[in-house]
Amino acid sequence: MSKSIAAVSRIAFLASDVLVDSQPAFPATSQFSKHFQSFAETTGRQPLRFEVPVGGDPASTILRNGSTASLVSFTASATSHTAVRLVVQATELSSLPLVLHIAVTDDLSDVILLRSAVPFFLVSYTAQQAHDNALLAFRIARVEKKAVIHVFYEHSGDVSDVSTEGDIWRLLHSEKLAPGASFSPENGTNGYIEHAVVTNGVNGDAHLTNGINGSRSPGSTESPTDARIPNGVANGFCDIANAPPPVSADLYELYEAALLSTVSCTRRTCRPLTFRGVDNPHTVAFVLGSLPNGLELDGIAFVPISLLTPLQPYKILHVIPSSTSRVILLEQLRRSNTKWTSLFLDIVNILQERQTSHRILVQNIWFTEPEQISAASLFKLLNVTSNLRSTSPLQLGSDAPSGPLVTVPHVPKHEVSYTKILSYIFGDHLEISNSPSFVPTQGAIVTSPEFALGRVRGQFEQRAQLTRSVQALMEVEGISPELHRALGQWLLVKDDRSKSRAVSDQVVASLKSASLQNAHVNRVLALQAHLPARSKWIIGSDAWSYDLGSSGLHHAIASGLDINILILDSVPYSSRHSADPHRRKQDAGLYAMNHGDVYVASVAVYSSYAHVLQAIMEADRHKGPSVVLAYLPYKSENTPALEVLKETKLAVDSGYWPLYRWDPVKEARGQEPFTLDSDSVKNDLQQFLDRQNHLSQLVRSKPQLATELVSSLGESVKEARRKKAAEAYSDLLVALDAPPLVILYASDGGTAEKYAKKLMNRAKARGLSASIGTMDSISIETLANEEYVAFVTSTAGQGEPPQNGRTLFKAFNAAVGRGDRPFSKLRYSVFGLGDSHYWPRPEDAHFYNRPGKDLDSRLEQLGGERFAPLGLGDDQDADGPETGYKVWEPLVWKALGVDNIQVLEAEPDPITNEHIKAASGYLRGTIAEGLQDTSTGALAPSDTQITKFHGIYQQDDRDIRDERQAQGAEPAYSFMIRVRMPGGVCAPKQWLQMDRISDEHGNGTFKITTRSTFQFHGVIKRHLKPTIQDINKVLLDTLAACGDVNRNVICSAIPSKSKLHARVYEFSKLVSDHLLPRTTAYHEIWLDNKLVAGEAVKDFEPLYGEFYLPRKFKVAVAVPPTNDVDIFANDLGFIAIVDKSGELAGFNVTVGGGMGVTHGNKKTYPRLADVIGFCTVEQGPLVAEKVMLTQRDFGNRVDRKNARLKYTIDRMGLDVFKAEVESRLGYKLSPARPFTFDRNVDDFGWTVGEDGKHHVTLFIENGRVQDEPGQDFKKGLREIAKIHKGTFRLTANQHIVISDIETDDVLQIKRLLAEYKLDNLNFTGLRLSSSACVAFPTCGLAMAESERYLPILVDKVEKICEEYGLRNDSIVMRMTGCPNGCARPYIAEVAFVGKAPGSYLMLLGGGYYGQRLNKIYRESVSEPEILAILRPMIKRYALERLEGEHFGDFVIRAGYIAPTTEGKNWYDRMGGEGEFREVAAAQ
Repeated sequence: MSKSIAAVSRIAFLASDVLVDSQPAFPATSQFSKHFQSFAETTGRQPLRFEVPVGGDPASTILRNGSTASLVSFTASATSHTAVRLVVQATELSSLPLVLHIAVTDDLSDVILLRSAVPFFLVSYTAQQAHDNALLAFRIARVEKKAVIHVFYEHSGDVSDVSTEGDIWRLLHSEKLAPGASFSPENGTNGYIEHAVVTNGVNGDAHLTNGINGSRSPGSTESPTDARIPNGVANGFCDIANAPPPVSADLYELYEAALLSTVSCTRRTCRPLTFRGVDNPHTVAFVLGSLPNGLELDGIAFVPISLLTPLQPYKILHVIPSSTSRVILLEQLRRSNTKWTSLFLDIVNILQERQTSHRILVQNIWFTEPEQISAASLFKLLNVTSNLRSTSPLQLGSDAPSGPLVTVPHVPKHEVSYTKILSYIFGDHLEISNSPSFVPTQGAIVTSPEFALGRVRGQFEQRAQLTRSVQALMEVEGISPELHRALGQWLLVKDDRSKSRAVSDQVVASLKSASLQNAHVNRVLALQAHLPARSKWIIGSDAWSYDLGSSGLHHAIASGLDINILILDSVPYSSRHSADPHRRKQDAGLYAMNHGDVYVASVAVYSSYAHVLQAIMEADRHKGPSVVLAYLPYKSENTPALEVLKETKLAVDSGYWPLYRWDPVKEARGQEPFTLDSDSVKNDLQQFLDRQNHLSQLVRSKPQLATELVSSLGESVKEARRKKAAEAYSDLLVALDAPPLVILYASDGGTAEKYAKKLMNRAKARGLSASIGTMDSISIETLANEEYVAFVTSTAGQGEPPQNGRTLFKAFNAAVGRGDRPFSKLRYSVFGLGDSHYWPRPEDAHFYNRPGKDLDSRLEQLGGERFAPLGLGDDQDADGPETGYKVWEPLVWKALGVDNIQVLEAEPDPITNEHIKAASGYLRGTIAEGLQDTSTGALAPSDTQITKFHGIYQQDDRDIRDERQAQGAEPAYSFMIRVRMPGGVCAPKQWLQMDRISDEHGNGTFKITTRSTFQFHGVIKRHLKPTIQDINKVLLDTLAACGDVNRNVICSAIPSKSKLHARVYEFSKLVSDHLLPRTTAYHEIWLDNKLVAGEAVKDFEPLYGEFYLPRKFKVAVAVPPTNDVDIFANDLGFIAIVDKSGELAGFNVTVGGGMGVTHGNKKTYPRLADVIGFCTVEQGPLVAEKVMLTQRDFGNRVDRKNARLKYTIDRMGLDVFKAEVESRLGYKLSPARPFTFDRNVDDFGWTVGEDGKHHVTLFIENGRVQDEPGQDFKKGLREIAKIHKGTFRLTANQHIVISDIETDDVLQIKRLLAEYKLDNLNFTGLRLSSSACVAFPTCGLAMAESERYLPILVDKVEKICEEYGLRNDSIVMRMTGCPNGCARPYIAEVAFVGKAPGSYLMLLGGGYYGQRLNKIYRESVSEPEILAILRPMIKRYALERLEGEHFGDFVIRAGYIAPTTEGKNWYDRMGGEGEFREVAAAQ
């Protein structure tokens, strides 16, 4: 294996952020790739790597993936295709920090084309030189942000001195060194020192003993101009009289600066020109190629060129002494696109500027093998041509080929199946225009599809000439009747293959027997090969799909020629995601169909042989271009046919490779041009269309909805424009009389905004000129000029105005304080929204609707006049805020004089999540377009609902929201990304990737969630796609981690029960995969994959349908006696039942759990799941499916707050729901089996599993993995992941289990745990049992602190526990920032749910192992109240508890709180019992 390639690969891997490697023709593999893989396994670096298949476009891959990288490498072996692709986009590439490493063997013909493409071109002839020049190239690229080409020979010589990884890093990041910088006389490294004698100077002037970049003086055996510099080179200042001004001087200065740094790193010479030979040569030979070692010729000096661009004239002149009479350029080339190479012309041009007394003979000599340059052969050639002014380059060696040596390409045996079909159908009429059989006579280029297309075009032109000659010949007088008849018959049947061949023979025989002397006869005989009609085919790989716009496929399609193209795709279905996600191959069919006149078919010989025959014959009959996409999945020639058959079946049945035909002729006839031939896809589509799902029922009940959903967009737009024009005219007439109305709103949750828009729509329906905006969108000065303004505001926090109204509120308060009265002509009315029960205590009553009341008062104080009294909407009314709104709105219309106008048009229904899901195109929406929008850091509101299905929530930094609003900037938008990881198990490699993602794309930390997975925060929009792609690289994804689908399936960690955990973990993955959405939107948007046939084959969801579920759906698997997943808090649960032999027998099934609540809305409540029966392991996934589908069809889609499964079961009744599930199953569930739980907390510390492997559970407070002073947990876990051979398990309590540790590795793991203080379990039982959600600053739903505050509260409560001897007693305490219940607070023994900053709902009485709901004890408490309540309660618990009694049981027995028997009764007897009852709760 080449040592040069190994050296260059190593430096490229260590230096680059992005690696792009060009692959050779199958079945060979790139030598670079092998080295990259080896380095990836042995180093800690993981640069992004992309492989470009043979025929692909490397330039587009580089531009797409390297535009934002700090350093990019491209590696390839030299080919003409690669060179041409790079030249085409040279302008874009030249400005990138890019190094193109191109390996050559014995021919520079292909790479010399790139000389003018980029600013810098380096050439290396030895392995050591390749190593050093690679360093130099990277230094130039990184510092100067310019592209560098590094061409090197694949020599096997050793690299004696290899730079370390640290040296490489320092070189790339060191400061730029400038010529002229001083250095010390001894072993100096930098500077041009005049009049100094330096022993080992690196960059000096003329008087250096071993100078590297010094000037020259005459008389040296090494240099023609300086005897005092034994080892001088041409990179110093020289004193040559009348030297021409330097060309590309600026670029050369950049090169020199990089050279200084490189030499100071390597301590080796690195010369652009190296002089070897006698002092006063008569011939100077510049060399671009590999010379034999030790070549010396009397009177000849050799100058190998290492820096090809920029080429400095004075450097060339510098090495040509006055004794020189001949200059030759030796180039190792087999061919050239021009007569003279650019390097030769440059040297000639430079020598013409030289002022000498004699002329110099300049010659260009090509050679192909180093062995051709011997003393004898070179002397012979020079003597023969001593006075020859040649008109073309001379060739050294009589046997030197004029073109490249070619071998007939090998056709893989599997691909012969398609060529055999072509031969079978067309026989002698078949012509494969790029057949490998043409290679020996026409060269390797003949197999190129682009070349073949040009060849076919030429054949068609020649046949057109033939036709014209035949027609002209028929008009010639004197031809025989037999010849005339034969020519006429040929014109009639010339396009019929079978008939044209027979007639062609007659025409040729008649012409040869005739004695005609005519030019047309000669032309027909010359073109007789084109007389028979042929079926012309070009066979290629899927490489044409990589760059459709500039590929040969585009030219073939656009040509309109009657040419057939067979494109073979060999990527197996099981390996479809292993390639570069940016390089989707299946677009060729869609691209061709969009052209409109191209026949397109997608076939698979191992799926339907008859379909292949039909498609090929139809393609041949089509008069015009035809494209047949042929699937042939195999990895190597050794792949058995059975494996090819299996992969084909998977691809076709899944819809990955649909079988279809597209015939544009049918479209011209008014028929359907597209025919779907995949039976499995057609059957699935038919079942989907036949199912009576929610959409069909909705359309039947509201026919107008069908029109809205499926009508033509163009017609809708036209109708909307006509309607808008009519409305504008009507509004203009009405507005002449009616006063304009401005509607301003302030809203956090969207309710106030909804009412404001409702008011605007109704105002316009009454003919008013109405406009709408947020309160903060208007200033006091602008508001003072308005006449009628209606304000709608909700209540936030502790009686505070919503976020988008606070600036105006503050301005009003300031104006009132100054005594201003700017609103003398303003007439206003206010409608406020609030919840009278949100603050139940009498002293807090003033918080109810406080913003609306304050706004109404301030406007009056500022001089405004009410046109309608203050309206208040109360969530506690029967219809919620609607009750108050119905009273207030008529008063507005009366004041504006439009109360008598009759409104006939129905008010449009609000857009709901159901509409958004149905219109999203199976979770596509406009997400892809939104990602391209750089004008905002946010996505469209409707898309933020869809991104949840992709595991993404849009958020903003609420800590700086006010500050950014004051600056006039949009919120600091970022995104939360949640990973789907069934069972919570990840490999060390995956952990390291998560760690890297948090640093590169997130906020430097990541969260272990209560659903046993990873969660990233602070990801900005432009990092979304790279983050998802990085997650995908380690075989994880985020699909269905959120949204109205089944979410991450969790299971018990149980480290001590290794065998049982393995079973339940596999079961969790099985259920997750079974319930996973099937849309391809995720892969299209984030991984850049697309459907082959575009809109021709629709996406569909066999389980979910296009409406998906009414709300989220959560599944958990628990293993008694540990309920660490809180099984009863999930929509669906599986409780593992073990038989007498310790084997997993099956599961008890639970349904109906759920935590989410809305403050003040008693229609919402938490609920624990019910056990409905037993199922076997095999039945489990189907049971999960049927439970979920029952929820899909019976869930509440009108009110999302009552849409969870728990409400569906309470509405239907548990027995009815169970009967529906069993009906769908087709059998009844078995009776539930006994089980026992005793805790839901984690077991911390070390344990040994049944298989002898060790496990350790670590305490990670609230799941936040980060580095803090004295607690470098993130770093510690990273170091453990680097050496750990087992797995990591994430628990549902937000902690980590390092699992499957071999006995030999225990000490090493313990050492790392101790080093990073991860083994510290010296915490109170309270802290170890605590849990919190994220809340502020990122969660948009948070009303109060949680994760940042709970540790502080625990600090204070645990002191109370320690005071009363309860340090080690476990009390389950949980906190959330809002009532949605992410941390499952409603089953904690004591819990706090945020209502406003610093204010919480306090709950007591939950079951210790999650078997009982707690209940509201106090509706609003702050920290002092919490401590005041808990102190006596904890004291009594310590003194009065029974043996084994837990805190949640005690507070019920002691009479503090009543037990919650079921979710529907959650509000009953809330507020405490007896003497502990809250006064407000009793009223």
